Amino acid sequence: MKKEMKIVLLFYKIVYAVSFVVILSLIRGVVFTNEIGLSVEGPFAILTVVFCADTYVQEITSKRSEVHRLYRIKKRIHSIMQRMMIQEVFLLLLAVLGYGLFFVFQKPVTHPVTESEMLQFIAYFLAIVVTIFFWGILANTLSMLFRNMWMGIGSCLLIWVATNSTGGDKLFGAWNLFSYAFRDIENTDDITWLYGKALCICIGFILFIALPKIVRKRG
Repeated sequence: MKKEMKIVLLFYKIVYAVSFVVILSLIRGVVFTNEIGLSVEGPFAILTVVFCADTYVQEITSKRSEVHRLYRIKKRIHSIMQRMMIQEVFLLLLAVLGYGLFFVFQKPVTHPVTESEMLQFIAYFLAIVVTIFFWGILANTLSMLFRNMWMGIGSCLLIWVATNSTGGDKLFGAWNLFSYAFRDIENTDDITWLYGKALCICIGFILFIALPKIVRKRG
């Protein structure tokens, strides 16, 4: 585990990720606390893509994949899953920190028609867990398919632009990948945004199931 942490949690990655969260909480203006989640989800998806795109493809670019191929496939998959877990736990901690920083820098107030602060945070936490999981595994998978980190990031960016937009919201509705960000924040009884998050989970697990085959073909 320590070896994998040294590989994926490089100093420069930690610095730019922390800086991103701090800057986002400073420049993204919010008035009410129920606006924090929708302000964070989209940008944090991009951070996750950039952070996780080199999870395994770095083995290819550095020629270490030649050594990796000597390992059993189960060991290689276990290594990738460990790296993903380490990165996504780190990003989740940053997402929680970022949520708190909005209260420090922006000092938003509670909207009179929304649920309690605790329920708002729980909904945010559940949504951001799924967002990090989905975009992390997607970035890693596409990078492995193309054997190029930048192609993986670029492909994810196209999907991000298509779904994190008004057009994407109208087209996909509650099944949008960013359903949480586009939900009606003043209608606390509307939980249809969970459909989009359920879709993210399903796609993410499908990518995980396909991982061994991708590693054999492209790794």
